[in-house]
Formats: sequence, structure tokens, C-alpha cells
Amino acid sequence: MNVFSLSFLVFLVIGVPITMVLALASLGYILVTGQMHLLVAFPQRIIAGVDQFVLLTVPLFILAGNLMNAGAITDRIISFCEIIVGRLRGGLALVNVLASTLFAGVSGSAAADSAALGTVLIPGMHRAGYSLTFSAAITAVSSVIGPIIPPSIAMIVYAVLSGNSVAALFLASIVPGILMALGLMAYALVIAHRRGYPRADPVTLREGVRATGGALPVLMLPLIILGGILGGVFTPTEAAAVASAYALVIAAFVYRTLTWQNFTRAMYDSALTTSAVLLVVAMASIVSFVFSIGRIPDQVLGWILSITDNPTLILLAVTMALLVLGAFLEPIGALILTVPILMPLGAELGLDPIHFGVVIVLNLVIGLSTPPVGLCLFIVCAISKEPLGRVSAAALPQLAVCILVLLLITFVPDLVTFLPRLAGYGG
Repeated sequence: MNVFSLSFLVFLVIGVPITMVLALASLGYILVTGQMHLLVAFPQRIIAGVDQFVLLTVPLFILAGNLMNAGAITDRIISFCEIIVGRLRGGLALVNVLASTLFAGVSGSAAADSAALGTVLIPGMHRAGYSLTFSAAITAVSSVIGPIIPPSIAMIVYAVLSGNSVAALFLASIVPGILMALGLMAYALVIAHRRGYPRADPVTLREGVRATGGALPVLMLPLIILGGILGGVFTPTEAAAVASAYALVIAAFVYRTLTWQNFTRAMYDSALTTSAVLLVVAMASIVSFVFSIGRIPDQVLGWILSITDNPTLILLAVTMALLVLGAFLEPIGALILTVPILMPLGAELGLDPIHFGVVIVLNLVIGLSTPPVGLCLFIVCAISKEPLGRVSAAALPQLAVCILVLLLITFVPDLVTFLPRLAGYGG
């Protein structure tokens, strides 16, 4: 354990990409422990790691999101959100959060969310009288909802690593995503009243109908995905293929905004993102192999239980550790490191694996907007031209809202598990 951890930290600190960090740390463990004969198993483990049918959902869901993004759907989502919450005090801030929630059902990516919505909303909020730091911060933090609301690549990776149902995880993540959205909207309302932020102009009935009709095809995508899976019409993998086909038809023939150049760019971006994700998953197989050889999960479990066997204290310790880890590692890489260790711990504590998975993923994705290396913070800082320190300070109260939601779902498991149970997953 010490050899692997030390190697991992050294390579991470000197700036080696996470994919190579995982491989080199595993190699270092094998070399130091003198088990050179095990190197012949590495290629087989790499192939086995990606040779899983459910992983076909990764490129297909990524492609669906990129096709929708290429079809210029951002303005339609924002217009629809303005109809719902724009007339409230601080309406644009509420639109920002609600748009992130709806956008999550299309892209499933926090980076795509913060970039697409931030480009439109941060300048728009600033022109309306909102401070740049507040506008950038709420864009970054609300984008964390992206990897929670289905379809979620992080949930798919957790399902592969833990052997749980993708459909059950998708259902279980809906309530936490909605709770985060409601919490951030409540915070935005309080700030808007304190600072006197404006209301949006009223819209006519005709404008409301037009905005709703324009957004309806986009809003149907997550319903098609979940409805098809739960209705037994198709599997999660088939749902991803249907989502891609639907996104192509909507962008090309309904909105007619998908050009050949945008299409080829969407295909290229999808291939690039898929390659990055699956390469990390492949390296995960090596890490899992090394962990099993060194009995690392058993060692960690024994160490934790030797300190305390109180489930509440253990969950709090795990939450703190994951929040810190998520602040330095992107979610998929962190999942690969932690899931093999945490699954035995969850089983020892008698935790529902679906509930525990949502808690783990939410812990890690909060790090996307957490200083010092939160990706979404860098994106909104680039858009707003505001210093990272100021945006990070403005984001801290909003991150506290996310952490409160995290603690709520951690210690009230029924908030996570009741939808999967209603659908027939679990006990």
C-alpha cells in the first residue's frame, strides 16, 4: 500500500497525466515488491478493462451530448428557463441554475455545461447588473449538477467498477441533482434580495409558447433515455444509441442548425473524449489487479475498522477524504482509485451499493468547482476574465450548499434509494 501510494503521489505532484500515473504507480509496486512475472498479465487486464458491453454507452452518450451542443440548443434552454423563473428577483441567476439542471440531461458533462451556458449567461448577467464574480461562481457550481443528473458518465464508470445497475444508478441520482438545484436556487434568491438584483422583463403568452415549443424536443431526450430503459423498451446501451440518433435528427432536421462542419467537430470531440475516458478505465483494470495482488482493500478496511467501527464516523471520514481527493483529481480517475477500496468498506457497514455509489460520485464531482484545480472554475474564469481567487471565494458559500445536500443524502439513504425501489431495483 505504501509503495503504491508514494509512487502515485510523486508522479501526480510532478505533473504526469492521471492515466500514466495509474500505470506507473502500478508498475512501481510490481517492481519494488519483486513480482516481475506479473507484468505479463498487464496487457490482458487492459483489454479486459474495456471489453465490457456496458461501456458502449460512454461514446454514444458523449456523442448525443455533442450533437445537441453542436445544434446550438443553449439559447433554447435558456429561453425556456426564463419563462419559468425569470420574473423572480434575481431571475437570471435562477435561470443559470435551472438551465444547468436541464442541460445536464443532455450533456452529462460539467465542463460542457459551464462552457456552453457560461459563454451566454455570464456576460448577460453582468450586463443586467450582477457582479462578475457571482455570475461566474454560480455558473461553475451549478455545472456540478451535470455529472449527477442522468445520463452520467461518472455513474456508468462506477457501475462498471462495482458491478451495479446503470439504470438503478441513473434513477438514484435524480433526487440528489434536484436537491442541489433547489439549494442553489434558494441561495441565489437570498443573494438577489440582499443585493437588489433585477427581475427579468415579462414575456407575452406567445413568446412563452414559442420558447416552450422550441425547448420541448431537447427536454424529451432525458425522458426518452429513462423511459425507454425503465419501460423495458431497450437496455442502457441501446438507450445511448437511440439518444445519439435522436440528437442527430433533432439538430439536423428539426432545428436545422447542425452544419457539416459542426457535425464533424462533434464526431471528433466525441472520439477524443471517449478515448480519454476508456484509456483511464483500461488503466483502472491494472490498478484493480495490483490492489487484489497486494490485498490493499483488505489492509485499508482493517486500518479503518481498527480506529472506529461507528458507521457515522466512518462515513464522515470517507466524505472528508473524497472531498479532498476530488479537489485534486478528476472524478473518473478518483473513482478508479477509490471504488475498489470503498466497496468492501460499504459492504462491511451494510450500505446499499447504489446509495453508496451516488454518495461517492457526488463527493468527487463537487471537486470540479472546488479550488485549487477545479476544472469548471478555470473555465468560468477564462470566460469572465475574473481572477481565480475572487471566483473561488464567491463559490465557497455555494459549495457549502452542495456539501449540505451531500450530507443529507449520505445520512438519509431513502432520498437516494426510493426511486430505484419503486422501479423494482433492490429490496
